[in-house]
Amino acid sequence: MRQLYKIYVYTFFLILLCGIGWGQTRNRVTILVDAFGKSDALKQDWGFAALVEYNGKRILFDTGNDSESFAYNVKALNVDLKRLDLVVISHRHGDHTDGLHHLLKINPKVTIYTPNDEYFGGPTPPAFFRRPVDSLPVHMRYFKGKVPKQIPHGSPWKSANLVRVDSVTELMPGIRLVRNISQTKLFSETPELSLAIDTPQGQVLLVGCSHPGIETILASAGIPEKPVHAVIGGLHMVNADEKEANRLAQSLLEKWKIKHIAPGHCTGEVTFSALQQQFGKNYLYAGVGSSIDLP
Repeated sequence: MRQLYKIYVYTFFLILLCGIGWGQTRNRVTILVDAFGKSDALKQDWGFAALVEYNGKRILFDTGNDSESFAYNVKALNVDLKRLDLVVISHRHGDHTDGLHHLLKINPKVTIYTPNDEYFGGPTPPAFFRRPVDSLPVHMRYFKGKVPKQIPHGSPWKSANLVRVDSVTELMPGIRLVRNISQTKLFSETPELSLAIDTPQGQVLLVGCSHPGIETILASAGIPEKPVHAVIGGLHMVNADEKEANRLAQSLLEKWKIKHIAPGHCTGEVTFSALQQQFGKNYLYAGVGSSIDLP
């Protein structure tokens, strides 16, 4: 009888704790790495990392520029890297990937989604072998003139559980990756992944650097046909002048019908200002340590 009583009491308190929200997670995006923020307890660094918590799922998006700084902020924000459902790396650049060194020490078996890029062990660009010279002697020919169909590139992340992505990929119901390739001269042929989350109030789009252009990414996510509630992350406008920053801000608001904007990382201070003026109260601050609630 006493044992049964203990079970009843335990169950009652468990229900009570759950009822007041203990053990539950908010639907939110928490910024783990960026170069601006309000808290002196966190390290600021160039780069980007964010933790997405949505419908009980936990997704790490990018890992920042420096493994030690990433580890410091993760600890300061009480983020348990062992409790991740998956990881997304937006693109190959070191300011989004270096924290993988720390992550893989803590959670070596976690599934990591990356672009299908040579940096992550993807294929060596076929263009390297498109101009063969048959008249050369065999010992001067690549692979003696018999080039394999695919040549996997070396990668520092070969031991990781990588899933390389080259098309729209559903991670779980209502959460998917969209892929684009930069066409700019500086970052040409850099594939980039963005995370799209369906919410009751529209899509939330999390972007790393937006090298392909944020408007190109929005188009690939089905917008404006599928409205977007918020865009969060880097817009790669750090070198934009006021004219281009104002043009983009107006376009995001009027053409793309973006409800909320939460820019960070490589967006640039000129573009921060332009977006804040255009979006007003719908401009969401996204410095390191801040959390952006999702509907």
